[in-house]
Amino acid sequence: MSRRTWLITGVSSGFGRELTGQLLARGDHVVGTVRDVGKVADLIKRYPKAFRAEKLDVTDTAAIRAVVDRAFSDLGRIDVIVSNAGYGLFGAAEELSDEQIDRIVATNLVGSVQLIRAVLPHLRAQGGGRIIQISTYGGQVAFAGNSMYHATKWGIEGFAESVAQEVAPFGIGMTIVEPGGARTEFRYGSAQVAKLTPTYDNNPAHAFLRMLDPKNGLAPGDPARMAARIIDSIDVGPAPLRMVLGSQALESTLSTLRKRIEGFEAQRELAASTDFPAGE
Repeated sequence: MSRRTWLITGVSSGFGRELTGQLLARGDHVVGTVRDVGKVADLIKRYPKAFRAEKLDVTDTAAIRAVVDRAFSDLGRIDVIVSNAGYGLFGAAEELSDEQIDRIVATNLVGSVQLIRAVLPHLRAQGGGRIIQISTYGGQVAFAGNSMYHATKWGIEGFAESVAQEVAPFGIGMTIVEPGGARTEFRYGSAQVAKLTPTYDNNPAHAFLRMLDPKNGLAPGDPARMAARIIDSIDVGPAPLRMVLGSQALESTLSTLRKRIEGFEAQRELAASTDFPAGE
């Protein structure tokens, strides 16, 4: 097993923390970004040579570029980039504040876009590498009460799929990871909720409240197993464009896509009716 160097955003909790722990335990090197370095003090102490913490708020584009440039300059080569920093925002669309909307777009979408843009010149210069974009099966399936979270994840998936085609000739692989519900801080701790109103009580928009309460049952996904599968994917060539983690997530995605295809198939006559007649 070859030793690799990784740059991972958002390693203080969730998948970022799980990935970092497993990678360091197996002997890899990790540059991990956090907003509060104190939250990874244990990793700094335990792996002083293999783990490097960088303070970063991914809504700061200039800071992203500075961290990325410094990491490549100091380490020479980084094999894998994991764009992981992000969070969930729940509530009906009209319950969300302008500030909440701006913040989640800046973090989940623009932050991921700018991270990928910042690493590409370095990956090209070194002759290749792998980018992992952490998304969610909510990048394909939409639920009420999650509108802005879906907006950011559907957006970053479109960006990543397009960029994957642009950079493949340079030996750079791109994988979009779509996990299902997992027992991480994302669901049980870091999720942000809008200022809810009685207007949407007993409405699908507030169904997420049951999901966020662990007393109603925990998510089926095991973060450790999911992280292990992400790590394993680096040895798969060519890079899988998408990777769904969790049987529940896969079944929901397949069901949604089948219905979507059926809807498109039913529009063949309508679509053709808008073309110029043959020969014109």
